[in-house]
Amino acid sequence: MLTTTRVKLSAMMFLQFFVWGAWYGQMSKYLLTQLNATGDQVGNAYAAFSLAMIIAPFFVGMIADRYFAAQKVLGILNLLGAVVLYLITQNTDPGNFFYLILAYCITFAPTLALTTSIAMQQMTSPEKEFPGIRVLGTVAWIVVTNIVGFYGFGDQVTIFQLSMYSAVALGIFSFFLPDTPPKATASTSVSQILGLDAFKLFKDRSFAIFFLSSVLICIPLSFYYAMANPSLTDGGMQNVENKMSLGQASEVIFMLLIPVAYSRLGVKKMLIVGLIAWIVRFICFGYGDVSSEWLLFIAILLHGVCYDFFFVTGQIYTDNKAGDKIKSSAQGLITLATYGLGMGIGSKLSGIVLDMYTRPDGTKDWLSVWLVPAGIAAAVLIIFVLLFTDNKKSVPTEGELVTGPL
Repeated sequence: MLTTTRVKLSAMMFLQFFVWGAWYGQMSKYLLTQLNATGDQVGNAYAAFSLAMIIAPFFVGMIADRYFAAQKVLGILNLLGAVVLYLITQNTDPGNFFYLILAYCITFAPTLALTTSIAMQQMTSPEKEFPGIRVLGTVAWIVVTNIVGFYGFGDQVTIFQLSMYSAVALGIFSFFLPDTPPKATASTSVSQILGLDAFKLFKDRSFAIFFLSSVLICIPLSFYYAMANPSLTDGGMQNVENKMSLGQASEVIFMLLIPVAYSRLGVKKMLIVGLIAWIVRFICFGYGDVSSEWLLFIAILLHGVCYDFFFVTGQIYTDNKAGDKIKSSAQGLITLATYGLGMGIGSKLSGIVLDMYTRPDGTKDWLSVWLVPAGIAAAVLIIFVLLFTDNKKSVPTEGELVTGPL
């Protein structure tokens, strides 16, 4: 790959996740403090992203990939997204916010697949070249959350303004990316996008249990994304966004440890470690406060174990179980079920739970809030331990370690 191409793709990936990281983790705090939103309205806002994730594969697979150059679609979507972000900055009604954020997420969600597609099509050896470029996305997330934390505007409309300006920059920059023409022979069907070809994998009980566990554990995952920032803030932690970025740093470290852990522990034990980590981190979130901040730091740093040891390991397990013929369908099915169905349910539920444990004076009973996802994760752990039997060991390639989002 030419150096200029590598630099452009790296900048693309950096801007992509800079746009996302500017608002995603902070949105709940903004809604609660600036728009006086209810927990249910916060949950609905995060559920909008899950709805968009369900729509995105159809847009990319059946329209963008067939008829338009990917870099041009990326540019147009980002510029349209910037317009919607501007409307969000002008909105003061928490009820209308859902429709605006849904409109924005519909423009944003397809760009996650498009940036990967653009990068992959410029590579001769993706398994070797992609990790070094994709990691710039994680770096961007760390950078932007530290900017937000350093300047202390995590609860201000500035998070959407920063995302808007970044989207404009990426939109314009996209037209200068390497040409990625449409796949003229593409014949993606609805059944392929939905991953229906992968349904045959459910004949294997262990895969069916893994699939169910993946959907269910995305419910607690949604609690983390939606509620961690306001919970830490209410607990008295200062510079919350800066400290939460340690979770992404942890993710990078544990991702590098996956090949060793995978070969020594096998699938089942790694997934169990990931599930236990979810339970521990939610308990730490519940009991931690400014007087026991070390518990909150443990909860943040466990993000790498929680995400990598369950979700990334799960993607590798799915890849190995599916085989070459239905690999894409299997990953598509897992993505729709987890980030669409699982996180959608979790986002809605997290808002309902927050309202349940909001006191008359407006303060939150965060211990009770966090014990709910801890209980769900514990139930998933019990089901998984009792019914999952596959424990094959194999060493994943570099390319398999970077397939998921942050």
